[in-house]
This record gives sequence, C-alpha cells and structure tokens, in this order.
Amino acid sequence: MDLNSELEKYILDHSCPEDEVLADLHRQTHVKIYHPRMVSGHEQGKLLEFLVRMINPSQVLEIGTYTGYSAISIARGLSDQGKLTTIEINDELEDFIRGYFKKAGVEKRINLLIGDALKVIPELNEQFDLVFIDGEKDQYCEYYKLIFEKVKPGGFILADNVLWSGKVIEKKIRDNDYFTKGIREFNTLINSDIRVENIILPMRDGLNLIRKK
Repeated sequence: MDLNSELEKYILDHSCPEDEVLADLHRQTHVKIYHPRMVSGHEQGKLLEFLVRMINPSQVLEIGTYTGYSAISIARGLSDQGKLTTIEINDELEDFIRGYFKKAGVEKRINLLIGDALKVIPELNEQFDLVFIDGEKDQYCEYYKLIFEKVKPGGFILADNVLWSGKVIEKKIRDNDYFTKGIREFNTLINSDIRVENIILPMRDGLNLIRKK
C-alpha cells in the first residue's frame, strides 16, 4: 500500500462512517453503471454535506447528478426550507437516481432535471446561494458564465475535478484532450476573475471553492 492509500485509509478510519444508503449507492454504481469512478464517495460527500450546513443555503444548483451521491449529500445538509436543483444529461440514469433519492428520504428536497445543462440553466429563474459544478469538464467555463449572474452576492460556487488526476500541471497536452484543456482554462478563468475569491482544496481530484464577492 502506498502512502496516499495509507493516508486515505487513516482518514476514513478516523471519520464518521458512511451512511448505509450512500454505501449501497456507491456499491451499485460500481456494479451497474458505466464510469463508476465518477461517483463522489464518502469523503467528498461528507464535505459537501458539512459545507451546506455551514453556508445554510436556501437554493442550491448542481450541474451533473450522475447517480446521485453528491445530490443526496447536499440535500442532507439542507434546512427544511432548502431546495436542491440538480441537472443530469443522461436520461438512462433517471430511474436509478430517483430510486436512491427516495431510499435516502430526500426526494422532496430535490428537483431533478434531465437535459443538457447548457440549455437548462438559461431557463432557471432562481437565484442560488450555492452551485456545485461537476458536469462535462470541457464545458466548465461555459457553465460558470451561465450561472454567475444567478449566484447571489456572497454565494459560493464549488467545482469538482479541478486537478484532473494531476494532468493540469503537465507541460504537454494531447490535441484531443479536451477535458484537461477545459479544466486548465477554467482554473485560469477563476484565478483571473476579480469578482470572486477562491481556494483549491486538494481533496480527491481537487475541489475549487469559489466565493462571489
């Protein structure tokens, strides 16, 4: 076992255990769903829940539901008045997602929208206290531009996978590596945007925590 694996095990051993529904969701995602590494997992899920509890948002937007792990984590951190809108482009996942929302008892706090986020976001009329970006990596800049005016002043934007397995620091990027290019462009955009302040957390694959001034 390498050092990173040992540290991850230590972190999990000394953190509160994973919820049974989320643990089952994690297992079933790996058994039944394509690209299971996309699931958030316990560490990030618990961090999202804690951040939501601290921020206490009334309206949250998630871009990229996948199988619903992060959505359930966010919903569990919401107050009784809080609402999460989550967008997933893959309609084949809808029944799986809704089934676990119901098992987790959070279905009434979540509005699941199936469709292309780039088309859905302009139709949303809500103002959000928190946005979690975890969709197509080459579209992060477009998501950001679309949601920025929908985020309240003092609100937060979280962007997942911003270290992209370390590829963001590679000197040479293949011409067809659109995801790495997209993530690097996004990180540069955020770093140069005077309307926000940010910090990148090295959790899992990197989480960019952004606050709108």
